[in-house]
Amino acid sequence: MSEKPGNQTPNTPDVSETELRNMKVDELRNEAKEENIPGTSGMRKEELVKEVAKARQEGGDGGKGNASGSQAKDTEDAEDLGAGPDGGKIRYGDDSSKSLKYSQEITSPDEEPEREGRSLATTHHEVIRQWAEERGGVPATVEGTEHGDHLGVLRIDFRDKDTNLREVSWEEWFKTFDERRLNFIYQEQRTDGNQSNFFRLENPDREDA
Repeated sequence: MSEKPGNQTPNTPDVSETELRNMKVDELRNEAKEENIPGTSGMRKEELVKEVAKARQEGGDGGKGNASGSQAKDTEDAEDLGAGPDGGKIRYGDDSSKSLKYSQEITSPDEEPEREGRSLATTHHEVIRQWAEERGGVPATVEGTEHGDHLGVLRIDFRDKDTNLREVSWEEWFKTFDERRLNFIYQEQRTDGNQSNFFRLENPDREDA
């Protein structure tokens, strides 16, 4: 069946989805980020079209959408955790794994994977936090692995059935992450384009965190 021209989303009469569908995926993602739409990295094109159309409509509603969007952006900026002590760059050592060496380095929340399924690596605090929160994850440690006042094995808890995880603050998590010179190896999407929850932490001096 041929695609109908114009707007196909109810309650968004001033927004043309046909116009949005003519945009590239990267362009849609950039606009979605400007509209403070969460979870854009895991969205397919059609999902991006609908979310951007909705955001445009809300933004044109008497200026209320733009005001709330501006407030959300201000809040987001205020809570930005920054890059960390190494500027988000990968930490290398004698025991760096092959997967780390062949991963795409990410040093900013604005950077995108070169392709779906690409292995990524970073030490950027805000990149890691955004990745986790887009998937409903929280910083955690494995109970019983603590050393005195120091956190034990670091994990991201996706609220599954693993009862051995204890939630901690991002401040505690990143303090330990940096002290141990860890790298965060992860994926945004699987090769089929669906969102990926894969990650692992690596110490370049010991290979495994």
